Amino acid sequence: MHMKAIVDCNSFYCSCERLFLPHLDKKPVVVLSNNDGCIISRSDEAKAFGVEMAGPYFLAKPLIEKHDVATFSSNYNLYGDLSWRVMETLRMLVGKENVEVYSVDEAFLNLDEFGTGNLEEAGFRIRETVELWTGIKVSVGVAPTKVLSKVANHLAKKNKLATQCVVVLDTKEKIAKALQDTPVGEVWGVGRQYAQKLVEMNAVFTAYDLTKKQKNGHIKT
Repeated sequence: MHMKAIVDCNSFYCSCERLFLPHLDKKPVVVLSNNDGCIISRSDEAKAFGVEMAGPYFLAKPLIEKHDVATFSSNYNLYGDLSWRVMETLRMLVGKENVEVYSVDEAFLNLDEFGTGNLEEAGFRIRETVELWTGIKVSVGVAPTKVLSKVANHLAKKNKLATQCVVVLDTKEKIAKALQDTPVGEVWGVGRQYAQKLVEMNAVFTAYDLTKKQKNGHIKT
């Protein structure tokens, strides 16, 4: 079975800022867009206080001040440098030919060389090495396809304490359970508007529902 992984940096811009201000570890942090217009990155702690992603800063400012959330203007030179370090670390771990950079904070990996017996161990080694070498915490999702690896990564980040930021979907049973636990709007390539349409028109609520409808030919994506 061919296996893919996606390595996704946790709250990447916030993590970059925290790297040089360790006293902010586990403290609420947000990063703002150009001209400090909108919120473009939130730490888990800021999310817990109800700070919304992509919301205007001036609307969130009372909530941010109430909870003493550390706020940063974006520094894309810093983020680009740390992104390069993360990607270089991944290339050293699995070979540059096995790394496909997807965005500034995400990369797909080809894990075929690891076989199927030690994928979880490989996931933890990748996570730990990236954090050790770069200071950036990541989540790792492993599955037979890119879409399923995205599902695995979503679950890894959803409950970091339980998963330790690594989820491997390497059996039909694990894949089915993961799809049942994933809202359709979290499926890679399904936008919010389309997800809402699926819910309203097809009684599709989870990724599992979507796969069943597709197999039966009821809907196409």
